[in-house]
Amino acid sequence: MNPAAHKAKRVAVSALAAGLFSGGAAAADQYIPFGGIRLGSISVIGTGIYGGYMDYMQLLNDRDGGINGVKLAWEECETEYRIDRGVECYERLKKNKATGMTSIYSSYHTGTTYALTERAQADKVPVVAVGSGRTDSSDGRVFPYVFPLVTNYLNEHVAIVKFIGEKEGGMNKLKGKKIVNLFLGIAAAKEANSLFDAQAKQYGFELTHIEIPFPGGEQQAQWLQIRQAKPDWVVMRPAGIAAPAALKTAVKVGFPVNKIVAWWWTGAEEDIATAADAAKGLIATSLGPSGTSYPVTQDIQKRYYGGGKKGHIDDPKRVGSAYYNRGIVHAIIVTEAIRKAQEKFGKKPLSGEEIQWGLEHLTLDSNRIKQLGAAGLVQPLKFSCKDHEGGGAVKFTQWDGKKWVAISDWIYGDPGLVRPIVEEAAMKYAKDKGITPRDCSKES
Repeated sequence: MNPAAHKAKRVAVSALAAGLFSGGAAAADQYIPFGGIRLGSISVIGTGIYGGYMDYMQLLNDRDGGINGVKLAWEECETEYRIDRGVECYERLKKNKATGMTSIYSSYHTGTTYALTERAQADKVPVVAVGSGRTDSSDGRVFPYVFPLVTNYLNEHVAIVKFIGEKEGGMNKLKGKKIVNLFLGIAAAKEANSLFDAQAKQYGFELTHIEIPFPGGEQQAQWLQIRQAKPDWVVMRPAGIAAPAALKTAVKVGFPVNKIVAWWWTGAEEDIATAADAAKGLIATSLGPSGTSYPVTQDIQKRYYGGGKKGHIDDPKRVGSAYYNRGIVHAIIVTEAIRKAQEKFGKKPLSGEEIQWGLEHLTLDSNRIKQLGAAGLVQPLKFSCKDHEGGGAVKFTQWDGKKWVAISDWIYGDPGLVRPIVEEAAMKYAKDKGITPRDCSKES
């Protein structure tokens, strides 16, 4: 894209993002801002997740009158997947102009989440995302205002190694196997590298790390290295344009795609849209499995993509995609936390501090998930002062050439392995920053 065209697109997207505000926030509305991603190499992630996020909130407004009579109002700010823009957007949106209150902020850029950690603590603004953000913030004692909801990168990684072990006939069968860890050069994709090294020693497999320079559109050298190494499995962590590039190049060098297990940022329809044939057989983790069979997705589809009203996703065919459905999962957690907080603080717009309390006291059991029309889409979750992850499981899906098909139920990581790593990192952060961890036994 030439500079003039890029500038024009950026202006158009900025104007659109500014307009995605539910009627303007009034004093009686619950204000919910977020850092959008409509530009750049991973724009499909931002438009997909936040499309589902906004559609679910719109559903609550139109169908239920909001949450206990409190309407939801949201505002999007374009970050372009840049840390400086992410911080700028947070500072611009953290307070509701109508009420002056802080609220809750969503960020799907791990680097930005790191940059916002201290600001969020000082401002008492929960920073949330599903399957994103800094893994050590799973320990709420040190990070009271950062929530890597549902599953962090370490538990996802453990589930991947478990899955490969099962395919080989047991974890003991990993001894002597060759595994390549192909990862994009971003913070999120590097989170599990040290744990992977430890598991290689534990199980006796040979591990090779190969980095893809961001944004990852060219990977010939990396896949030639993989072909030379002749691994039994490749664990792959690209995102955005790096995902189809990886698959096309894998096929080009002759590596079997059904021996690739990817993280959740490669497990969406948009990730492999330009490499659909090359992607056949690819296995990936999922936090919000694809499909429109869920009652909540069907309700949204009927209201906004088959009638007179218009939804918030650019292409109606993307409704029910993995990213879109993850946006619904995200919205369910945020709105249910608000509902929980209203039980304590009243049926009114809530502050960030009050919503943080709601998040830490939220339990979503199978009955409530079914009531919300999300059985099978959302795993059972229980958050607390100490646990900001709340779940710890993923599903594995496989691309059959046309769609993602679930090939497992929820597979959990290993809290016994992961939690000590999380706590060690969190306590190091606390020591470095002079933070006294909260005593969660006193929380109520």
